Amino acid sequence: MSRFFDLPDLRQTLTRRSNPSIVSWNRLEGRPRSADFPRALRAEVRDPLWMVARQWQMGELTGDDAGSPVYAKAHLHTTKIRQYQPGSRSARPFDDNTPLETQVECRPVPLVIAGQDVALDLRLLMGRYWSRLLNNAALAATYRTRYALKLPDPTTAAGAPIFAHPEVWQQWAAVSGRRMDGFALYAYLKEAPGNRASDGIAGAGATQDDLGDSFITWFEALFFQPQADQDAWEPSRLEYRFQLSAPVGRKEKVLAAEEYFHGHLDWYNLDHDTQTAQLGAVPIPPDPTAEASHTNTFIPTQVTFAGMPNTRWWTFEDGKTNFGEIKPNRNEIGRLLVMEFGLVYANDWFLLPVTVGAGTLSLVRGLAVTNVFGERTWVEAGSKGLDDDFSRWSLFTLNTKGKRKEPADLTLTILPTVPKIQEGKPQEEIVLVRDEMANLVWGIETRVASPNGGSLDGRAAAAETRRYFERLAGIVPADLPEFAADLRYDVMSTLPENWIPFQATRLPGSTEQIQLQRSSMLRFFTGDPERPRKIKPRNTLLRPGLDERPVEPYFLAEEEVPRSGVVVSQSFQRTRWYDGRVFTWLGVRKQVGRGEGSSGLAFDRVLPVKS
Repeated sequence: MSRFFDLPDLRQTLTRRSNPSIVSWNRLEGRPRSADFPRALRAEVRDPLWMVARQWQMGELTGDDAGSPVYAKAHLHTTKIRQYQPGSRSARPFDDNTPLETQVECRPVPLVIAGQDVALDLRLLMGRYWSRLLNNAALAATYRTRYALKLPDPTTAAGAPIFAHPEVWQQWAAVSGRRMDGFALYAYLKEAPGNRASDGIAGAGATQDDLGDSFITWFEALFFQPQADQDAWEPSRLEYRFQLSAPVGRKEKVLAAEEYFHGHLDWYNLDHDTQTAQLGAVPIPPDPTAEASHTNTFIPTQVTFAGMPNTRWWTFEDGKTNFGEIKPNRNEIGRLLVMEFGLVYANDWFLLPVTVGAGTLSLVRGLAVTNVFGERTWVEAGSKGLDDDFSRWSLFTLNTKGKRKEPADLTLTILPTVPKIQEGKPQEEIVLVRDEMANLVWGIETRVASPNGGSLDGRAAAAETRRYFERLAGIVPADLPEFAADLRYDVMSTLPENWIPFQATRLPGSTEQIQLQRSSMLRFFTGDPERPRKIKPRNTLLRPGLDERPVEPYFLAEEEVPRSGVVVSQSFQRTRWYDGRVFTWLGVRKQVGRGEGSSGLAFDRVLPVKS
């Protein structure tokens, strides 16, 4: 142990070196040599070369003879979207006054399914609105008699959607013959151009005919529905498909959305289709207001965000953001980009704000940048080149749809979309699953549309429907008869009626590729003398072609049902446009399922006799 020295004057002792020795410490503590604090607070640097070495280490001494930008001009070319084409149907002029989601997603609101009136709530709403328009109790009673809500025959199969479900039957019975069916009046007015609201109504005249026009306008504004042959929904793909076009010189630039289904419509849903020269049979007529060139002048501003590290090495920073605590995983590209931008490229990015209109395609021809030395530089897009070049990188630009070696599309597309959409509860929902044991694909109706206007649980509705048909056939549930043997033979197992089969069929002209065709299970009862009937789906999502005359088959692309399955739902959507108007429509969403399923379907079974 070293001997302790009590030194009265530490500075003089160190200057004289009067006590040289070899010492060791087991504890080090700071001991001030002086009570002079101002010098310590100056944070003096004794070795400037060390500072220069640190600057060299961090690359601050590496540079070129360049200056910061102080002035810039951007030359842009803009063109407006002029045409819209839903799927393979006819093209029509693009509507700038309606959100694009509303135009693409809207589907017809079903008021009649399989010949049976549905949407009781909407029919009553239309009837009440017509009565308010009349403002005449006597005339309202006459219209209520002529366009009365009626119950179907409870002894026929057509009454199953209503009479099979007690809560639905109760509501229809409460208003049958007592309330007006407003949709019946609307359907009559739209059936033929010469139909008038006063037809067949004693005491009605030209005033009621004018009210009929107002009634049609009100209903068509209440729900945005597609015009005839303007539905963008593709049942064979369970997706929306549409195209847009804008004039570029004497040609058209066509943007195609081949598979839109998730409800978030933006530029990334579109591809530049170089193989399509124009939409429709008639080219877009020249419009001098559709295209324009702009030259905007800016003062460049560095891109920063709150808490970003300072670009200077010795500058004090805000300690609220700790970049050392950012620990991204390998798949978290967003965090990696933030760190890369803040730590490496922070002072290399400048902001040049440009305001462009919704529904326009903008192309930056180039930038003229002036630096602090007065030098001017013409800057073009760094991502130009071939679209399939693996070394090319770009952001917010369109993919080019076409052959190989296509030039990259550098257009910035601003679609007239909305940031927020309110979505109601599903009116219909189906789950498509693969059943490898049965070698089938099943369309399971988990939610079915209720004739009242809401929805019913698919499995419960199927069980109630089967019991309704058992009552119609006079089938009384009975116990199995006594068998002398221990085993019994069963021809086929039963399934709930909300399971709709899809079987594989060959594509026309192909011996290898297949598609899925909607089929039907049979509804049969033990002891029923009638011939078994086919079970048809209740949801409109699975009914394409069934309501046509003649009935058309429904084919579904085989690749649209992966092993994970898909969930497709249909519900009402609502949004508010920039001018304050409210748009409501019926739209479809598609999501990933939860894997394969098993129906338990089996044939020619030998089962034990239950005791």
